[in-house]
Amino acid sequence: MPKFIINGGQELKGEIEVKGAKNQALKIIPAAILSKEKITIKNLPNIEDVNKALDLIVEIGGKIERGRDFVEIDTSEINQIELSEKLVNKFRSSVMFAGPVLARFGEVKFPHPGGCVIGAVSRPIDFFLEGFQAFGAEVEMNEKHYYIKGDKLHGADYFFPTVSVTGTESLMMTACLIPDKTILRNCAMEPEIETLAEYLNEHGAKITGAGSPTIIIEGAKKLSAGEFTIIPDRIETGSFALMAATTNSEITIKNCNPHHVEILLTILKKIGVNFEVGTDFIKMKKSGVIKPYDIKTHEYPGFPTDLQSPYIVLMTQAQGTSLVQENIYDRRLLWTDMLSQMGANIIMCDPHRVTISGPTQLYGKKLTSPDLRAGIALVIAALTAKGNTEIDNIYQIERGYEKIDERLQALGADIKRVE
Repeated sequence: MPKFIINGGQELKGEIEVKGAKNQALKIIPAAILSKEKITIKNLPNIEDVNKALDLIVEIGGKIERGRDFVEIDTSEINQIELSEKLVNKFRSSVMFAGPVLARFGEVKFPHPGGCVIGAVSRPIDFFLEGFQAFGAEVEMNEKHYYIKGDKLHGADYFFPTVSVTGTESLMMTACLIPDKTILRNCAMEPEIETLAEYLNEHGAKITGAGSPTIIIEGAKKLSAGEFTIIPDRIETGSFALMAATTNSEITIKNCNPHHVEILLTILKKIGVNFEVGTDFIKMKKSGVIKPYDIKTHEYPGFPTDLQSPYIVLMTQAQGTSLVQENIYDRRLLWTDMLSQMGANIIMCDPHRVTISGPTQLYGKKLTSPDLRAGIALVIAALTAKGNTEIDNIYQIERGYEKIDERLQALGADIKRVE
């Protein structure tokens, strides 16, 4: 199994380009099933989860032509309603295929989706199943599989008990082919949802309110397809900004949308991090003393749960004590034990809160990446640490960050990917 070996303390400097948003790529690929026409997806990140999603398209009968940063998908000959267990179990976003297949064929069968272990208890697919039932579908399940059947789906007025990004996107896509009016309430408001809706509207859908808590969909008989350009990954943007702040580096983050990380930039300004913002770049500069600052993760436009881990690493270098409260997922703070092994002064108050006292010198250790976001946080910690750090299970990191070792090497990082 490959791992990263990182010799910390090297000066980082230069430019790094943000890739296409992972969380949008994993939704537009299954959205291709809604149309029988070809779709060309541009600015596609070359990461493991995207590869698995494209494999799943092929397995159910679709065809793909892939280039360096784009893919053309032809779903006109899709002929299967059962999603492969060997693929579905490898990435959680595979559940996004269920709605489009159900809307197009009237039935779908799939095993429980896999992927990250974080939040496994608090990330059930109840919203999907309840939403499909609200559309008039019948849901059958056993120990291994779900079978959803809906010969005559109808519109619904559905309220999400808890804000769910994937739930919002799934039911919004499904409703596009249901010939009736659907109202979704208490929806997530992420920019990926708004831009997905814009694409669908351009090709025959009638969606209003995307990007707000209430979305209304008037179903269409069919949708066309065309070109879709994935927006820059805001989590990658934030990760690089936090990396620069933690290592006190001068790094220009290119091809990003600063507006999508406004909450992070507001906090960085408060705590003394120097940076300059342009239309599509963030220029991180050297800073003086970093102040501590408490955060609580929250749905967009609040502080993203996916940036909580690298933010904690930054707080190990702040002058004082800060509190981080995780409000979205269970078990997402357990990784901080590894940061403590590196020398961080962290106290876990309860499963959802930790305090971090700094500044502390971090030291290289042998570690194992527990999940995607904690994995990139460990990389940032290793770049800051004194000595060598080995990070195993980097498959978890490469699920979301394309060729991260090569991109960091270009900034001057001493990082090697070894088998």
